[in-house]
Amino acid sequence: MKDPYGVKLWQIGNETSYDSDSFDVDTAAKKTLEFAKAMRKADPTIDIIGWGDSHWAGRMAEIAGEELQYLAFHNGFGPGGEDSPLHGIEYRKEPDKTWNYLMKACKAQEAAIDAMRQQAAKFNIPIALTECHFGLPGRNRCEVLSTWAAGVANARILNVHERNGDLLKIATLADFCGARWQNNAVMIPVPAGKSFMMPVAMVMSLYRRHSGREGVEVTATPDGLDVAASRTGDRVLLHVVNAHRAQSVKSAFQIQGMRIARGRVYWFDLDPEFEVFEYRPEHTFPKEGRLDPNAAWTFPAASVSAVDLTMEPV
Repeated sequence: MKDPYGVKLWQIGNETSYDSDSFDVDTAAKKTLEFAKAMRKADPTIDIIGWGDSHWAGRMAEIAGEELQYLAFHNGFGPGGEDSPLHGIEYRKEPDKTWNYLMKACKAQEAAIDAMRQQAAKFNIPIALTECHFGLPGRNRCEVLSTWAAGVANARILNVHERNGDLLKIATLADFCGARWQNNAVMIPVPAGKSFMMPVAMVMSLYRRHSGREGVEVTATPDGLDVAASRTGDRVLLHVVNAHRAQSVKSAFQIQGMRIARGRVYWFDLDPEFEVFEYRPEHTFPKEGRLDPNAAWTFPAASVSAVDLTMEPV
């Protein structure tokens, strides 16, 4: 190529373990090693991801680990059994039931990451979640993914990602723009209209704008709040999900050895049943407020918030 694109991150193999008739792990790992060495001859500065899903991570690392910077896996969230409301437009009939099913996804994500941790731990190779989203049946891959309830569910999954950031270095929650309409982060109306973010992208955008560089341990939270924390210098940033569908939660903030000088909160608190189907700045852009002097905040029901705290030594 006369003018190469300069791509520095490559994954070799994609869902290779899902078709046992085509590959076994040893063959795939040997081919991965062969490809990786050849690619590095063209550009020694690239990073390479090897396929490690379906219990392939350990063997892939044993054979090809010398050339790998990451081990990949995928995780999707299906509708559940026949009684699940996450089929078609069934979700509109029983909002409480829909909420409860969506809130289960974060537990499935914890289990998938834990499984990869166990396989990759002794090889000291980070893991990469290169596909992850809800994959639900129904028109346009199920319209429930347009609801704010789905946004809250995705926020809880993102908090799981953050809490595993010591090993999970790459993760995603949606396609940017693909064939499965409701799995996309951004909608591009056809034939005309303004592009707009789906609930998953609303949350991802909020977190991206208010995240620190280093992880911080959260030692206690009020019932119903799902919290992940990070820090950059004198700023501590919290990602807070109120997992109660219809109940607000008030919380004060305390940080060991530090005093909170000031803080701001950026949040979404749409009705869980609200469906995002068009560009609406008043709905798809976050609200903003200032913490009270006691460093407390009331998190609305079904809300997703980013809290930005500026610290001072005690």
